[in-house]
Parts: sequence; structure tokens; C-alpha cells
Amino acid sequence: MFRWATISGPVMGVVNVTPDSFSDGGRYDAPEAAVAHATGLADAGAAVLDIGGESTRPGAVPVDEATELRRVIPVIEALAGTVAVPISVDTTKAAVADAALRAGATIVNDVSAGTADDEMLGVVAAAQAGYVVMHMQGEPGTMQADPHYDDVVGEVAAFLGTRLDAARAAGVADDALMADPGIGFGKTLEHNLELLASLPELIAAVGVPVLVGTSRKGFLGRIIDEADPAARDDATLATVVWALERGASMVRVHDVRAAVQAAAVLGAMARASVARREMVETR
Repeated sequence: MFRWATISGPVMGVVNVTPDSFSDGGRYDAPEAAVAHATGLADAGAAVLDIGGESTRPGAVPVDEATELRRVIPVIEALAGTVAVPISVDTTKAAVADAALRAGATIVNDVSAGTADDEMLGVVAAAQAGYVVMHMQGEPGTMQADPHYDDVVGEVAAFLGTRLDAARAAGVADDALMADPGIGFGKTLEHNLELLASLPELIAAVGVPVLVGTSRKGFLGRIIDEADPAARDDATLATVVWALERGASMVRVHDVRAAVQAAAVLGAMARASVARREMVETR
């Protein structure tokens, strides 16, 4: 029975077992390379490893179930016996989620929040797994064509609330749920910045832990004028610190070591602030 409260840290490491992911597509599409990379992320301090076999970058072409299974299951099976941290499968397909959970994963990270496959919520509930519901306007192939909101924070929060209720109704435990506002998924630069600026409001609205995934994304490239996703790690780190300081429970990143170190420093500073305040109050 998975519960988010048992996770040891706030950093989820990205493992793309794909040839076409926007940042590192093709580097880890061989199972041996993916396992080695994931093991390195765990050694660097990742509290969760997120294994994905279908790219969800803007303009991505969907893959069939058999292809996705062929990519992720050998990696999850190998990791389940070698790493001590929970494994998440990044998928929208119930059959892939079911096979991954049987292979050793304990979390499903679903960018469709259960809207792409009616059987997904039942699979998660039956396995007593963790579940991440994410907001996305449209679908990966077209989501960045012309995203529009009247109130991006309110609309994202409302969607997440609806999908969280659907998961609860299907039998997913409340403390196994996490919400993701879907930075970069059907959002403009301005939408992404507004969501990040309003994280405390969003977190209060959804009522479950919140995951933020900004790593190497295009809106950061626009801000710093950097076309190469792999050169956006410093910009990513700024958003990691911002998100954690404003109440995010987890961040999803490619560069795990830097995020883990930043989280450790933030924690030390927070403890020092509490100690100082307590000392002043007792004088």
C-alpha cells in the first residue's frame, strides 16, 4: 500500500526510455543504459524514479501499447530488484500501468489524469498504488498550438480537483494522491509563470501534495534565450527552489544531484529560521 508520506525526499528523477523525448531522447532507450542512468539518479538522491516509454513533449507522436511495454517493463523489472527507492511509471495506458505495477512499480504518473483510459483509475486502486494526476489542455501532439484560459490557476485547480475526486471515487486512497499543474502542457510562457507564482493558492485549492515539473522546459529556454534543453539546468534549479519554498512537495527533474542539494540547503535554512525565532520568542 503506497503512501506519499513515506517518501524520503522531494526529488523525482526522470528516466526517459524513448528515442524522441525533448531533452535526452535516445540516450537511455536501451534497457541497460536506462537502468544504469536510473541507478545513478537514485545514488544522487532521487526519492522516486519516474520511468517513461512514451514522449509527451509538444508535438509528440503517440506509441502503441506493445511498444511502450517493450520499453519500460525490462527497466522496471531490473530496477525493482536493485534500487531502494519507489519506481513510478509515466503512462496514460491502463494496461501499461498494470504491467508496470506487477513488475515492481508502486506509482503511476498519468499526464492525462485518467481521462485517456477509463480503466486507469481502477488499475491504480486495485494495486493500492500512488497516483499523480496532471493537468493538460489538449494532447501532446497539439497542446501548444493555441492554449487559452480565462483564469489559468482557477481552471487548472478545478480540473485537478475533479480528477482527484474521480480517483477517490474509484478507490484510490486520499494519501496516495498527488497533483501536478502540468507546467508546459498546453500553457504559454505567461500561463506557466502565473501557475508558478500562484503555487500556494493552487496547493491550498487541491488539498493534496503537489508535484512541479519544470525541468529543461521550453518556457525556460525562452526566458534565458537557450535553445538547447540540456543547457537549461541552472534555470531549472531556480524554479526548483521557488517551487519548494512555496510548498511543492516534489519536483521532477533531470539533474537530480543539484535539486537534492538545493533541497538540503533550503531545509537547513528553514530549520535555522525556526531555531532563531524560538530563541527570540523565549528571551
